Amino acid sequence: MRRTTLTTALYLALVFLSGAVVGAFALRLYTLKSVSASNPKTPEEYRRQYVAEMRTRLKLTEQQVSQLVPILDETRGRYHELKEKNRPALKVIQDDQVAKIRSILNGDQIAEYEKLRVEREKLRQQSGHH
Repeated sequence: MRRTTLTTALYLALVFLSGAVVGAFALRLYTLKSVSASNPKTPEEYRRQYVAEMRTRLKLTEQQVSQLVPILDETRGRYHELKEKNRPALKVIQDDQVAKIRSILNGDQIAEYEKLRVEREKLRQQSGHH
C-alpha cells in the first residue's frame, strides 16, 4: 500500500511539473516578439501590402490597379505638401513638450532623456518616417 501512495505522489508531481514547464514555454511563445514586429515597415512596404490587399479582396483588374497607383501617388504628394507646410508649427509644439519635460527632470534624468530622444530619432529615421 505504501508503494502505491509513493508512486501516485510521484506521478502527481511529474504531471504538475510538466504542466508548469509547458505553461512557461507557452507564455514565452505568447510574449515573444517576432522579427517583423520589431522591425517597422517602410512606407513602400505598406503601399505594396495595401495594393495587394485591394487587388485580392476587391478582385481588381489590372486596369483598375493601374488607375489606383496614380491615385495613391497623388494622395502621397498632397499629404507630403501638407506635412511640410505644417512642419514649423509641429516643431514648436514638440519643442514646447521637450522644454516642459526637461523642467520636471533632475540633471541625471535630463542626460538620460536626451539619450532617449536621440535613440528615438534614429529609430524614426530608420523606419522612414521623416
